[in-house]
Amino acid sequence: MQIDSLALQMRPRAPHEAADLGVRLCQANAAAVYRCYFVAAIPIALVALSLFEFAPWAPTLFLWWAKPWLDRTVLFVLSRAAFGQRTTVGDLWREQRSVWWQQLILTWTWRRLSPWRSFTQAAYQLEGHSFFALRRRVSQLRNRYSTPAFFMTFAFGLAESGLTAAVLSLAFWLVPPEQGFDFWSFFTGDSHLAAQFISALAYASAVLFLEPFYVAAGFGMYLNRRAELEAWDIEQEFRRAFAT
Repeated sequence: MQIDSLALQMRPRAPHEAADLGVRLCQANAAAVYRCYFVAAIPIALVALSLFEFAPWAPTLFLWWAKPWLDRTVLFVLSRAAFGQRTTVGDLWREQRSVWWQQLILTWTWRRLSPWRSFTQAAYQLEGHSFFALRRRVSQLRNRYSTPAFFMTFAFGLAESGLTAAVLSLAFWLVPPEQGFDFWSFFTGDSHLAAQFISALAYASAVLFLEPFYVAAGFGMYLNRRAELEAWDIEQEFRRAFAT
């Protein structure tokens, strides 16, 4: 790790401050993050919506299950942004083998169930440990951070639900009042299939917008934990002191 190349000012932070640092990193690099993220996420969202023909609940389940795989693209861009590097779609395409196809089975199975997924994702994707070394490493990172990472995941889950409901409510707010839109009948009457498709579309919209911030919050906590374990803040100060 080239600490002197790190574009972020590291100092001891509480986990929620570290999550905020990650969110601000995502905001500062939003154009690159979303440009690369949409390359992976929009095809997945279209595949998910096409599953509506098989079952109305299938699009939501597929998209929910695909999140860890989608997160890898966001983390790739953020990990470069942390060192001041801009990422283009061409960079992503050249690194697609490591970003999209490594650890594919674990990404689509076991890791989906992790309640602190975005916090530990960087260890899985960026550190390159062997299987057993990686287990010890993740255990070390999670020490004292499991609870904050769990509540961060929970908070983003609530935000995602709220955003989905907000998008879904547009079906009510955009209908002219004289048509007497009945929200309950819309979901239980003859038009319930249309309502379910709109629900799936609303969920996809929420995931497309919010998921990069969830990944960024977890990445911020990961950087903070590594700074604690490896004294990055002290090393940065020493390097700056001797550089002047």
